[in-house]
Amino acid sequence: MEISEKLLKFKFPILFAFVLFLLISCLFILAPSFVTIIAYFWPLLLSTALFLVAVLVFARTSPPDIDSSVDKAGEGLLDFVAGKPEPQPDLESEPEPEPDPEPELEPEPIPAGESLKSE
Repeated sequence: MEISEKLLKFKFPILFAFVLFLLISCLFILAPSFVTIIAYFWPLLLSTALFLVAVLVFARTSPPDIDSSVDKAGEGLLDFVAGKPEPQPDLESEPEPEPDPEPELEPEPIPAGESLKSE
C-alpha cells in the first residue's frame, strides 16, 4: 500500500517522463539517418567548402595594399552607409531652380438632386 501511495503522489511526473520517452523514441525511429542527410546535402556542403577555400587562396595571394592614399572605388558607398555627410557645394554658386509644382485638381461637387449614374 505504501508504494502505491507514493506512485500516486508522483503520477504526473511519471506520466510526463513516459510521454517524453515515447516522443524521443519515435523521433529516432522515424527520423532519417545522418548518412541520409549528408547524402542529400553533399552538393551544398561541397560548394560551400570550395568557396571558402577560394576565399582563403585569394586572401593569401592578393598583393598587399601599398598606396592607401588613393581613393578607393567603394569608399563613397561606405561613407554613405556609415552616415558621413557629403561635402556641401559652395553657397555662392547659383542654386538650381526648383520645378513648378503641378496644380492640384479638385473634384467637381455633385449637385444634391443628381445621381452618379449616367442614363
